[in-house]
Amino acid sequence: MYLNYLLVLLKIKSLKKILKTLFLLISCNTFWGQIPSYYQSIDLNLSGDLLKNELSNLIINTHQNLIEYTSSNNIDTWDVVKSSDVFALDTSKVMLVYGYDDNDATVENDRTRSKSLSCHSSSCFGLWNREHVFPKSLASPNLTTNNPGPGTDVHNLRACDYSTNASRSNKKYNIGSGNSGATNQGDWYPGDEWKGDVARIIMFMYLRYPNQCEPISVGEGTQLYSPNGDMPDIFLEWNSDDPVSSFEVLRNNAISTAQGNRNPFIDNPYLATLIWSGPEAENKWNSNVSILSPIHFNLNIYYDYNEKMIHVESSSREEIKSVSLISLKGVKVGDFNGLSYSTSALSNGIYFVKIMSGNNLYYKKISVF
Repeated sequence: MYLNYLLVLLKIKSLKKILKTLFLLISCNTFWGQIPSYYQSIDLNLSGDLLKNELSNLIINTHQNLIEYTSSNNIDTWDVVKSSDVFALDTSKVMLVYGYDDNDATVENDRTRSKSLSCHSSSCFGLWNREHVFPKSLASPNLTTNNPGPGTDVHNLRACDYSTNASRSNKKYNIGSGNSGATNQGDWYPGDEWKGDVARIIMFMYLRYPNQCEPISVGEGTQLYSPNGDMPDIFLEWNSDDPVSSFEVLRNNAISTAQGNRNPFIDNPYLATLIWSGPEAENKWNSNVSILSPIHFNLNIYYDYNEKMIHVESSSREEIKSVSLISLKGVKVGDFNGLSYSTSALSNGIYFVKIMSGNNLYYKKISVF
């Protein structure tokens, strides 16, 4: 009832206080330990690209409200950020991404700041503005804010100290430790407290805008974990190392209220492990399904063009329960005969080899030609 009521009120600027009140009501339901109804259409037995595509379609189709970047007549991103990034211990303040110290004389590293100290002019020292976690200039094409769209998606906007935002600029993220700041290589480390937040935002932007916001454009280092090489290792490591905070949960709820869609990787960081492999992240839904590591099972999956056969080789064959072939649409094509599958009757294209071992799953994309 509250959500339907809010969608009507979002068009009226004078009723901003109602948005804040409803945010507090909604934030009481954090969905911890249970699968939210938002994901009822998702087959959580999937992994890899199949799961990624389903989640991508979900957050695209449920993005019902495009928020204006700045507006004097309608709800804009300033309004949403002041609610989504609120400091729980003092709701007159917002949390500042990359910040870490409110007690010293340096304002650039402040962790919180009054909502009223937002920057709306050219002289903004000591004020806060809106940081694009995925920088506008690193997207292809660039993220723009002239009209509601990818550049105004509040999932990607964080309250940030003006000077710190300028220091980060469009630097790519890279490994580091401790507090936020530029690395020796000239990249940016978001800080121990914020690295998981950043990783989960980048993952969201990739699924929401898959052709425009690729993680490899904003993260340095190798991409060894992800089978397709499309997710930098640092983001998977940060997602695992820095668990979801209550602040992120409340923020996700507030933005979902305003836009309609949610960040799945805040609701359950383990979804990233299922999609891209890597270090095992927290599974907030207490699911019995876990990722099957190809390294642990020493798997070699390949297509033999001359034989027209797909082969699975493993030094631990006794651990494999079943192997099947899945189409790009997610439809089961058939089961393997042992650890081989004849492709002579198949059309050329992309398929997935699905390996099951107890409650473990592993998907491998393979081309048949």
